[in-house]
Amino acid sequence: MKPSVLADAWEGLRRNKSIAISVILVTMISMYLLGVGLLAQKQVDQMKGYWYDRVQVSIYLCTETSAQPNCATGAATEDQRESISTQLEEMDPLVEEVYFESEQEAYDRFKEDYKNSPLASNIRVGDIPPSYRVQLSDPEEFETVASAFEGAPGVASVPNLREVFAPLFRAINIMTGVMVGLAALTLVSAVLLMATTIRQAAFTRRREIAIMKLVGASNRTIRTPFIIETVVSGLIGVVMAIGLLWVSAWALFDRYLLEENAGTAFISSGDVWVIAPFLVLGVIVLAIATSTVTLWRYLRV
Repeated sequence: MKPSVLADAWEGLRRNKSIAISVILVTMISMYLLGVGLLAQKQVDQMKGYWYDRVQVSIYLCTETSAQPNCATGAATEDQRESISTQLEEMDPLVEEVYFESEQEAYDRFKEDYKNSPLASNIRVGDIPPSYRVQLSDPEEFETVASAFEGAPGVASVPNLREVFAPLFRAINIMTGVMVGLAALTLVSAVLLMATTIRQAAFTRRREIAIMKLVGASNRTIRTPFIIETVVSGLIGVVMAIGLLWVSAWALFDRYLLEENAGTAFISSGDVWVIAPFLVLGVIVLAIATSTVTLWRYLRV
C-alpha cells in the first residue's frame, strides 16, 4: 500500500476525529452487547450439556403409603420389580446404566444432600420411595424411556426432571435474544454513523478528490483512504469491546461464580477469545461494505 494512501487516511481521521470517536464508541457498545448475547447463549448451551448429561430417568415404585392411583393395590411386588429391571435391560444401548435405590439409600442420600436444610430433620426412612435410577446414553431420548414406564404395574411416578430446567433455559434464551436485538439496533446506528463519517470526510476533501480525478487517479485509489479510516475506527471500537467483555467475564465468572460454585458448569473469561475473532472479522466486513456502498451510492467518485 502506498505511503500517500496511509497519509491521506491518517489526515482524514485527524480532521474528523470527533465523528471517528463517535464511530468507535458506537461500535464498541454494539459489539459489547453482541458479545454478551453470544456469551449468554454459550452459557446456556454449556449448562444444558452439563445438566442434561446428569439427567436420569427416576422410576419411583409404589409403597404401602403411595397415594397415586396406580398404587391402589399396594407396594410394588418382587415380580413387578423384576419386570421393570428386565425391560430396562432390553433397552440397551439406549440405557447406559441402571441403579436401584432402596428406601434406606434414598433416605441416606437425602440427608447428605440436604444436611444443612431444616427438611432433613423431618424426613424418615420410607418417606422417599425406592426407585430405579436410569442413566441414558442420549439424554434427548428421555421421553422414550419415561413413557415406557408411566402407568406400568408397580410404578408410582416417572418425574420429568428436564421440565425443571426448561423454564430456566427459556428465560436465559429470551434474555439472550433481547441482548442480540439491542446489539442489532446499535449495529445499525454504527453503520449509519460510519456512512455519515465517510460522506462528511469526502465532502471536506472534495477539491482534493476532483484534483486526483483530473490527474488520472483510479476510483480505488480515491476510495481506499476512506475505507481505511472506517476500518481503523471500527477495529479500535471492537478491540475496546473485547477488552470490556473480558473484564466483565473475568469479574463475573472467574472471580465469583466459578469460585463460589465450583461444581457447576460456567463459561470463563477464556471464552471471550473464542468469539473475539468473529467480532473482529464482522466489524472489518461491515466497515468495508459500508464504505464501499456509501462511496458508490452517494459520492459517485
